[in-house]
Amino acid sequence: MADLNPLAKRIYNVTPEPVRLTLDDGSTGVYHLESAEFFQREFQGEGTREGDDAEYRFATTEDNERVIVGRKGPDEGGWSMVGTVVEAERAE
Repeated sequence: MADLNPLAKRIYNVTPEPVRLTLDDGSTGVYHLESAEFFQREFQGEGTREGDDAEYRFATTEDNERVIVGRKGPDEGGWSMVGTVVEAERAE
């Protein structure tokens, strides 16, 4: 069996503590995940971002190469792609 995605493992290991994520567009934010789990190699999580009322979802891609982030705002009808996680660390 192939290895778990290293960024997903880091996010999982930090949860339920806040985690600072950097996305591929250079933006950073502190996220609070209410759930984070692996289904064999596949990672899924849900949470919020500090300073934002939206819901966020995190998942590994089908090839397990990336962790992608989706956002659903309180006034939005559906989910939109936010970006790809490039760095994850425990928030101070």
